[in-house]
Amino acid sequence: MSYDFTMILCEIANIPLPAAVLMRSRREWAGLTGGRAVPISAMRAANDPAASVGLDKGRRPRYVVWFNADPEDSTRMPEVMINGPEGRIEARYLHAQDPGAPIALMLHPHPQHGGTMNNKVVYSLYQTFVARGFSTLRFNFRGVGRSQGVYSGGEGELSDAASALDWLQTYNPNARYCWIAGFSFGAWIGMQLLMRRPEISGFVSIAPPANLFDFTFLAPCPASGLVINGDKDEIVPADSVKKLVDKLSTQKGITITHNVIKGANHFFGPQIDDLSRMVGGYLDANVPAAETEEK
Repeated sequence: MSYDFTMILCEIANIPLPAAVLMRSRREWAGLTGGRAVPISAMRAANDPAASVGLDKGRRPRYVVWFNADPEDSTRMPEVMINGPEGRIEARYLHAQDPGAPIALMLHPHPQHGGTMNNKVVYSLYQTFVARGFSTLRFNFRGVGRSQGVYSGGEGELSDAASALDWLQTYNPNARYCWIAGFSFGAWIGMQLLMRRPEISGFVSIAPPANLFDFTFLAPCPASGLVINGDKDEIVPADSVKKLVDKLSTQKGITITHNVIKGANHFFGPQIDDLSRMVGGYLDANVPAAETEEK
């Protein structure tokens, strides 16, 4: 079944949810997610050109539908297309109902080695943030999946990440906090984005490839965060991650939490649940504390 659709900002009568999905038919949406549909006449869409993307010529959408997706079902995570520096960027997004919810951006492993936004570690991170009330976005770097462009050695991928973060902030102008999480190559890109975007308040870095890429730009690292790796990682040796963590930990004003999962290789395999629990525990211990302090 084909279901081209686009995420747009909407104001829907009597539905206090600022994110909506434009669809052509009630039947299509019900078949996809079981979501509730309302007549298009019941809403006033924001003046956003994205509202017409993906619709057949000569046909007007008949319904606007909101979603209350089950985070355990990936088919219920609406697809979005973001305008990036090399064309469209394919992404998945889940919008939290709290208008002040924090936001989080997920970054996947190396595009030339099978990395995608559907990677098991990335998906686990996505679910962990969603479960804690974050409006969360994961996307494919250029040249991966339906994202346009070709791999550019990191510089272009950093631009993709910046565009994705811009999109996320546009649709969440009242977000209390901004977090970033990356796995392997995605961790390297994420830390570079962290240096360029002062609004990022925390990070999760999984198996940062300190032996393969230069991390000296983290001088100083502007935010506290969590680093996790496996002690049996055959791609990123544990000692290279420890050296990176030790260097970052000498800086004043930040705290780098470092967890090593015993028996885990680079892809974590059967230890993926341990990884999720560690990330979830870290978020539970840090994000709520910041919210309480703000209040």
